[in-house]
Amino acid sequence: MTGHSAEPGEVFGRARARFSGLNGSFVFLDAPGGTQVPDEVGDAVARVYRESSGNTGAPYATSRRLDELVDQARAATARFLGCSPDEVIFGASSTALNFMLSRTLGRQLRPGDEIVVTRLDHDGNVAPWLDLAQDLGLRVRHADVHADTTLDLADLERQLGPRTKVVAFPWAANATGTIVDARAVCDLAHRAGALAWVDAVQYAPHQPIDVRAVGADVLLCSAYKFCGPHLGIAFGRRELLESWQPYKARPVPREPAGHGFETGTLPYELLGGLLAALEYHDSLGGMPAIVAWERQLGERLLAGLPPGANLYGLPSMADRVPTFLVNFDGIPSAQLSIDLAELGFGVWSHGSYYALGLHERIGWGEALRIGLAHYNTLDEVDRFTEALATLVKRPDRRPATPALS
Repeated sequence: MTGHSAEPGEVFGRARARFSGLNGSFVFLDAPGGTQVPDEVGDAVARVYRESSGNTGAPYATSRRLDELVDQARAATARFLGCSPDEVIFGASSTALNFMLSRTLGRQLRPGDEIVVTRLDHDGNVAPWLDLAQDLGLRVRHADVHADTTLDLADLERQLGPRTKVVAFPWAANATGTIVDARAVCDLAHRAGALAWVDAVQYAPHQPIDVRAVGADVLLCSAYKFCGPHLGIAFGRRELLESWQPYKARPVPREPAGHGFETGTLPYELLGGLLAALEYHDSLGGMPAIVAWERQLGERLLAGLPPGANLYGLPSMADRVPTFLVNFDGIPSAQLSIDLAELGFGVWSHGSYYALGLHERIGWGEALRIGLAHYNTLDEVDRFTEALATLVKRPDRRPATPALS
């Protein structure tokens, strides 16, 4: 554990030395699309390949090491999510898990049943329900958002009814960083007799998770968003999982409960990488330390945005993760992202960022998404905002002034 006397900037500055990808001068500001990975995670993946290539359940040392690795990965992930190890499910990606789990629930749904999603959602938490609705004759309702991209809880409540079976929502918006009051949404879902289905892909890298405290029934996240390997993770409440019939090869055991929903052989090497990523986070002081440092970074970025920046979402770090959606009137964001890359800054330009309902509702057209991670520095933020200000002030970037008649 890092010493308590060190300043946050020092702690996270030292952590950068553990990333080969951060050795150069390029500044990664694209964390919502996937973080950089500390070397120890890659080493852990390689170590599993070197020492434990095979499968579980055999009576020899290599297989026993894999049995132990799986148990350790479940236990560490359970601590990360605030659940029991037997409620953890591993899969190819959070989207793949969402399609699989929603399809599994579909065995119990009937024509006319309703699913409520939100306009804040990434399509990975909408498309599975739309496909299921088309196949089973269900109805999908969309809860609205306010102009500041916060979820309209009153409208969500209006969408609920006696046929509502699931309320699916994001804990944090992947496009704008807006945080949702997960406890409030889960309570509304449960009062309607529905399941609370949480997309925590953008929340998990930046805020602590306690599935019991918020009352989640299902929660999904992705390890590659918090310095781990490309691996999907899901939590399912044990009683719920035990009531479902999974799609599963028949000889495969269904215990522990979460394992019953893992199709095929697990990617053991990625579990080794996940375990290393979670240990890496612990070595920094855990999520409280990360939250405090990222808040400082985010406040610095907001204060440094150049005049004329259109910021979509909340204007401060309150109730948001450090993801920011910005554009400038008359200046193509796509060209800005290219110019920024040439100057050594990695940001994306896109339209919807897969948040189709939010893009339709807010109508930003195309915008830069700036996503910070704990390994970013105040100096990187300052240099980025200075570069952005210089680019938008260039004469060839200024919107044309209409000629006077």
